[in-house]
Amino acid sequence: MHLPNNKKVYFASDQHFGAPRPELSFPREQKFVAWLDEIKDDAEAIFLLGDLFDFWFEYKTVVPKGFIRVLGKLAEIRDSGIPIYFFVGNHDLWMEDYFQNELNIPVFHDNQEYKFGDKTFLIGHGDGKGPGDKGYKRMKKVFTNPFFKWLFRWVHPDIGVRLAQYLSVKNKLISGDEDVTFLGEDKEWLILYSKRKLETKHYNYLIFGHRHLPMKLSVGENAEYVNLGDWISYFTYGVFDGENFEIKKYYN
Repeated sequence: MHLPNNKKVYFASDQHFGAPRPELSFPREQKFVAWLDEIKDDAEAIFLLGDLFDFWFEYKTVVPKGFIRVLGKLAEIRDSGIPIYFFVGNHDLWMEDYFQNELNIPVFHDNQEYKFGDKTFLIGHGDGKGPGDKGYKRMKKVFTNPFFKWLFRWVHPDIGVRLAQYLSVKNKLISGDEDVTFLGEDKEWLILYSKRKLETKHYNYLIFGHRHLPMKLSVGENAEYVNLGDWISYFTYGVFDGENFEIKKYYN
């Protein structure tokens, strides 16, 4: 994709709206909507790399209530002709076709490759990648199993959503300290994963969320690993102007 003059590609991840409670999440939602409103004038495309919601499950005719301002702003931007791409995270991995049908936003469950100008990108949420986290990988297989999802659909939404929201907020990504400290290149799973991917194919940028810690590191010749941070503590996002990629903080 060629970027027209003064147009940019934007990236954001890990908003976890709804956590720890809707009333406490609301100011963060307002801030994110304000950011979307600002970037729409020069956005060529917007990538949302997962965990937009702290919990999301699509029943056949029911989705979790709330988030109307975020969904409305995404609908407005998409209706204006700006492409938006959504990658499910570990908190909204039960997303199916609601975004596609209602907002015309494609939803991806794994990494995708893109090219902007002469730069190549590998993009995904990042959960379950790399050599470690075996416990989560086993758990994800259970949660994404069609039979498990079928069973959950039989739980009344008032019970199922409340239970899932409670368990989601207890997740270490919200409450733990593991995500505030850089562990070193030899221990960061997504850095190791990025280096392994580069052994078979070159990318200029390998961009992920999930880690909640903004970082941008060289992982090879003309290759950088990027983690976008979050909208809980850092309020960071990525922007590519056709030549360079930067991580910026939203201060509004």
